[in-house]
Amino acid sequence: MQLFGGGLTIPERIRSGDIALDLVRPAPLQLWALAEDLGRAGYLFAVRGLPPMLVGAALFGIVLPAGPVQWAGFLAAALLGVLISFGWRYLVALSVCWLVDDRGVQVLSMALTTFFSGMMLPLTIFPGWLGDLTRALPWSGMVQAPADLFLGTAPILGTLAFQAFWAAALLALGALGTRAIRHKVVIQGG
Repeated sequence: MQLFGGGLTIPERIRSGDIALDLVRPAPLQLWALAEDLGRAGYLFAVRGLPPMLVGAALFGIVLPAGPVQWAGFLAAALLGVLISFGWRYLVALSVCWLVDDRGVQVLSMALTTFFSGMMLPLTIFPGWLGDLTRALPWSGMVQAPADLFLGTAPILGTLAFQAFWAAALLALGALGTRAIRHKVVIQGG
């Protein structure tokens, strides 16, 4: 997962004006950025994810999912986590159209993602209403949900439905944001 923002070139393209070219291409901007992000995620999974996990498993041992259903649930959750991460980062990237500088939004995004994803602390340790809130927010679908399915501590269908809801909601908001910037961007000279 690309949790701490970045990974998308959209803010730089907005600042440089190259976004005008992106908006007139035959491929929709959001799908183009998603394809690029899925390629990045696949590459990083193969190069930076698997080797350390295999070394850690060889040195210290590891608890693996119990069977093919749990493996399939985990892999689906990991893919949905990537989609949620992309959807959130895409919205943050589009904010550059309305803000002079995206650094403040990036810092806020990083703080929210760090605290609410389960990356630093498992969300199950938060008590009462705070725990319920953290597990209901989209960030929990990025890290905590796939980890829970890997460990077999969460129901597969309910977890995947939760993640699918947030992935669809964030991607829909991204589509609306893309439509909004189409009306905001003015292409000079043609």
